[in-house]
Amino acid sequence: MSNTIAAIATPLAQGGVSMIRISGDDAIEVADKVFKSISGKKLSSLEGYRALYGGVYNKNNEQIDDGVALVYRAPKSYTGEDVVEISCHGGIYITREILRIIIENGARIAQAGEFSKRAFLNGKMSLTQAEAVMDLIQSHNSQALKSARAQMDGALFKKIESIKADLLNIAGHLAAWVDYPEEDIEVIEQENLKNSLQKAEDVVSELIKTFDKGKIFKEGVETAIVGKPNVGKSTLMNMLAGCEKSIVTDIAGTTRDVVEECVNIGNAILRLADTAGIRETEDVVEKYGVQLALKRIETAGLVLAVFDNSRELSNEDNTIIDSIVEKEIPSIAIINKVDLEKGIDEDYIKSKFDKVVYTSKDNENSLKELSDAIDEVLGVMSIDTSSGMIANERQRVCALDAHKYIVEAKETLDMGYTLDAVTVSIEYALEALLELTGERVTESVVNQVFHNFCVGK
Repeated sequence: MSNTIAAIATPLAQGGVSMIRISGDDAIEVADKVFKSISGKKLSSLEGYRALYGGVYNKNNEQIDDGVALVYRAPKSYTGEDVVEISCHGGIYITREILRIIIENGARIAQAGEFSKRAFLNGKMSLTQAEAVMDLIQSHNSQALKSARAQMDGALFKKIESIKADLLNIAGHLAAWVDYPEEDIEVIEQENLKNSLQKAEDVVSELIKTFDKGKIFKEGVETAIVGKPNVGKSTLMNMLAGCEKSIVTDIAGTTRDVVEECVNIGNAILRLADTAGIRETEDVVEKYGVQLALKRIETAGLVLAVFDNSRELSNEDNTIIDSIVEKEIPSIAIINKVDLEKGIDEDYIKSKFDKVVYTSKDNENSLKELSDAIDEVLGVMSIDTSSGMIANERQRVCALDAHKYIVEAKETLDMGYTLDAVTVSIEYALEALLELTGERVTESVVNQVFHNFCVGK
């Protein structure tokens, strides 16, 4: 923490502008060694949130580039330390050269996520807020952006804070009552204690449920496009992907492997897999593709089952339907080729699927109708992105531990154990919540969290 660190904070690619960030006790002193303003002023003479225009020079006093240096004074900066950000022209060589000169003058290369790590250690943000920084950077759609923004504003921390405050109040009261029996401390009524623990359990349970919902925004849903040959699976894949990902022909069995693509549809990210047409075949390669398709149904978070409107349901169709219904997988039936004369048993399809979408090559509204159906089946629109949500596996494990110990406290109380035994379980629950927020967390956990960050952040 006493070292001054530096890193390129913009993508290392050719562009209009690049920015190098310096942070630490000697950040301004280091910047003054490499940056000379046109006005002759030193950066050290500036107050915070002030900037100078000038040039960046090497040790031979040769100008490398011109640009702007912006000064932030501790503690009013991202890291809570003195910070200087030098903006230069966006050339890869220029940017690397300026960073090299800064390192030569007393800074060291920042580790992955070290700027955000210092912000956390300096009390500028909680651990959950710090983790939301990378979620913000990696947002793929508006819902993911809103969710990350809410977490950066402390939505999750505030939700946990309310649970933690209740448990701390209970634990403190119980500990005082157990440790100081001679004092006239009011006994907590068991019914009131049960109600408080139940309330905490309910809140943590709801919080845990948000993890799977949040993954829809962040990581996407494994989605299998399935159906028998020539029903329009590959055409659907290409429509969703917005380009020709799958080969489309009139020849049955064209798709033999699983073709994958990640797309934004409505408010969700779908990790699409166009599978081989499911049918009986003697072709060894195609048979393997059919096996892969059936496995995809089992592991999918969403199945788009495609049927041909002009043909009666076959044994292959029924195999697909039975596989989906048996596994209770969220699914949408897509009846394709509705421009052709109907041959399908539409009522049977409706009895097996919650949502049915009708498509054809001439239906311009097909994509919008399918998008709305996907949002509805996944329950995307019911997710409140402004509320606290579990954003990653580390947070989920902490929440699960807290839930386990709260339940344990309730069971201990029901079995008639002494109140000090109940207190132990409550204290373990509190430790799990404190680890979630980062208020009580090991150095190894902190290092692991920020190891996943990009270097300039």
